[in-house]
Amino acid sequence: LLLVLVYEVHVYTGAKPGAETDSNVYINLIGTRGDAGRRKLHRSKNNNIKFRQGQMDIFCIKAVSLGDLEKVLISHDGAGPGNGWFLDKIVIKHKEGKEAQEVVFPCNRWLDEYQDDGETERELTANSKYFLFLFFLAQQWRVQVKTDGDSPEPQQCKRTLVIYGSKGKSDELLLSPQNPGYLCFLPRATDEFIVETGDLGDVYKIRVCCDDVPGFEGWHLKSFHLEEIHTKRELNFDCNCWLSLNREDKELVKEFPVVNEDQKTLPVYKYVVSVHIGDRWGAETFANVYITLYGKRGDTGVRKLHTSLAKGRKFQRNKVDSFLVEAVSLSHLQKVVIGHDGEGYGAGMYLRMVTVKQSQDSDKEWVFPLWNWLDTHLGLYDTVCEITTVGRRLTSSPKLPEINRKSSGLWIMDITGSDLSDEEDPICLSFIFYGNLSHKKLPLLVTGKAIQIKDELADIGSIYKVQVTGPRSELKQPWHLDLLHMKHTGTKEEMYLAFDCWFNPNEDKCVELPALYADQEPLPVVEYAIHLHTGDLKKADATGEAYLCIQGQRSDSGKRWLNSRNSLITFVRGQVDVFKIKAVYLGKLNQVLVGFKSLKKDEWFLEKIVIQEVLYPFSAHVFIHNDWINKRSRTDFVEVAIPLKETSVTSLLTKDFDTKSRGRWQTWVHCIPVPKDVPHIKVVVFGRKGKSPAQEVQHLNDKPFLLTVGDIGDITKVSFVLFGPCLGRGIKLHKLQLKDLDTKQELGFHTEAQYLFGEDGSETVTELAAVRPDKPPLKEVLYLISVHTGTLPASGTDADVFITVFGEQGDSCKRRLRHTHFEKGQVCISEIRAVDLGELSKVLVEHHNVGYGAGWYLDQIVIHESGKTDGQYTFLCQQWLDSGVGDAQTERMLK
Repeated sequence: LLLVLVYEVHVYTGAKPGAETDSNVYINLIGTRGDAGRRKLHRSKNNNIKFRQGQMDIFCIKAVSLGDLEKVLISHDGAGPGNGWFLDKIVIKHKEGKEAQEVVFPCNRWLDEYQDDGETERELTANSKYFLFLFFLAQQWRVQVKTDGDSPEPQQCKRTLVIYGSKGKSDELLLSPQNPGYLCFLPRATDEFIVETGDLGDVYKIRVCCDDVPGFEGWHLKSFHLEEIHTKRELNFDCNCWLSLNREDKELVKEFPVVNEDQKTLPVYKYVVSVHIGDRWGAETFANVYITLYGKRGDTGVRKLHTSLAKGRKFQRNKVDSFLVEAVSLSHLQKVVIGHDGEGYGAGMYLRMVTVKQSQDSDKEWVFPLWNWLDTHLGLYDTVCEITTVGRRLTSSPKLPEINRKSSGLWIMDITGSDLSDEEDPICLSFIFYGNLSHKKLPLLVTGKAIQIKDELADIGSIYKVQVTGPRSELKQPWHLDLLHMKHTGTKEEMYLAFDCWFNPNEDKCVELPALYADQEPLPVVEYAIHLHTGDLKKADATGEAYLCIQGQRSDSGKRWLNSRNSLITFVRGQVDVFKIKAVYLGKLNQVLVGFKSLKKDEWFLEKIVIQEVLYPFSAHVFIHNDWINKRSRTDFVEVAIPLKETSVTSLLTKDFDTKSRGRWQTWVHCIPVPKDVPHIKVVVFGRKGKSPAQEVQHLNDKPFLLTVGDIGDITKVSFVLFGPCLGRGIKLHKLQLKDLDTKQELGFHTEAQYLFGEDGSETVTELAAVRPDKPPLKEVLYLISVHTGTLPASGTDADVFITVFGEQGDSCKRRLRHTHFEKGQVCISEIRAVDLGELSKVLVEHHNVGYGAGWYLDQIVIHESGKTDGQYTFLCQQWLDSGVGDAQTERMLK
């Protein structure tokens, strides 16, 4: 009988520009005993976002033993320019019996319709040099856990451990009893577990986590003790803390550094993580938001952001919420992965950026800008994203006397990078500082790991970005630029720009980052996808060297080379070549400079350039050339300036729903406080094609209930209607949320300072406009209603009068006019607030009193919007509303 094995597939995406892909990737493993079948590489074990540039992703495939692995078939379904993928290699690890096997399948090629040979499927062969048999890779640990005496009796709750070392971290290790029925984590108990990990190197911290289960009272953890079974190495961790949502820290995740007499214990910080929601319609979310911080020393694991330091509801439009994330020091932060569990269009959020401080007292913070939607149907079409830091900034502007603010001074700039050996020549780089008045270029000879330059950078104004280009000399080995630290001696302004990039041999690089000032939004770093269309003409193709420079309203991208140094690029007739560059937001694009030189004196027919701005709202800029780039000489570049022809923007929903809506909406209404005597309230939902019947509001305490609205088109507003007597005071509405059970679309409503039936409870209807991402909702309008009672004898009435106003965007629902006496010959003016009805078409007016003297002779009703001088609507009646006169009707439809 063949064993079922777990094959661990390590997929290495190349480090080339544009190497990443969002396409679905499929694999088939082929061995001496058969193949595993075509499998989708669905969820990466080690990364939230898979197949990123320079990233390694791990996937697990279960299959019957395939024998010795010989080949791998790898493919993706991405069609169109920019959807390709550069695969470096695949490494497959598996264990059969006591043997651990590791097989390497090199690729180092594009899987791209528009690059290399145009193939999106490759057959990779095992490299025999790397066919390794590894023994005793695993480490076994004896884990002893002490629970304190005041810990409650244990409940059913998953408890896990992650161990971090200098060579990596363990998987999530489940702390479960080895004997069925044995109860762990009793008060004053010491429990023992045996766990297995890979080779972790020197262990420096652990993370302990409890599941959030209903009724969990918490766990008072006293200590952890780890012993590596083979080497007898022992590690101690002082814990003495609660894991509970009911205690002061409100945490179910805790990290502990190893306590070692020989070395200093790593500090534990309460990082302050601030989530900045953008100022766009529908930017807010009701979803649970999760974050992982990554630094040079490990990560925090996934943390739920549950208790904001800011007042009010979390993750609201144009709001900043801050959260405490306790973790062993991560050293310098490098990236964050942030996501939420909101499924469906409108359930997401528009995230400006994330900032992180080491503690609440820190005067500096790391900055992670995004400026995009996290929504299944908008922006990135995803609910999770990875954001790399652009650096650190001061948390507040230096407080200086006004006289010092204008004083002259120097920028002191410290540049740090990797070491250069003594034999190597200095590296020539250029640092270009862009200000709002001008820019300045400072050449720099890098001779070692750290270098300092000083300059006034006078006359360039306020710096908004820094660009680094080079090297202009041959490199013998790659050099890494870590950080540029800038501090001004006069204004005390300070910033750290985290370039974190390699300058490689045979490469002319250009990288840039925005300046980071306290209390100022940093400009986003935008990816520009450049599509070069070579004409479909005879002899249109050409081989040579080429560069381009994008020029915008703010600045330019710098010269970006399309070929590596000492190599040429070929533009093929009728082909579209796609290049991706990253630049600080250039503003509105106006022209592109293209430089071309051919040793063969080729002519290149460039039809057009299309530049797509991969920043929400997505823009495509078209630059038409439709001409030859002429031959001149072998030594000179021909440079042409191509002006912008047109720009198109696709900011709204571009992804179709997977399923059709049947008009069933899960509804949450949350009032604070919930009234003791819940009044009789019904709800009516309005859409572009009609309205739903009135249905009961079943809960006001945030419990979901179902509304069946039918096929009414896109929902525009929701009306709450009070049945019964007016309330003595309004009901404070905290939240209204609707979610389509089929399409998963989610609708929010702005409920700030909103009361059901008015703050004083005197109204019978409250309306709220639906808010969709990036679409302005219908506005609220105050309608002034002038009721003209006729002059015939006994025209007046003391009856309660009701009115319903109809327009092209629905109706106002039935409203009671506030006046109680409509006297003969008088004009009574009432107000009603309603979501904008558009062009008004008719009015239904009625009263419910019968008998002698209840009748009413109505002359006309005049309606106009408050604040508008024109647009008055007149509805003539000139009839009795009387059960004892004429046609005995007490209601009239006026048009």
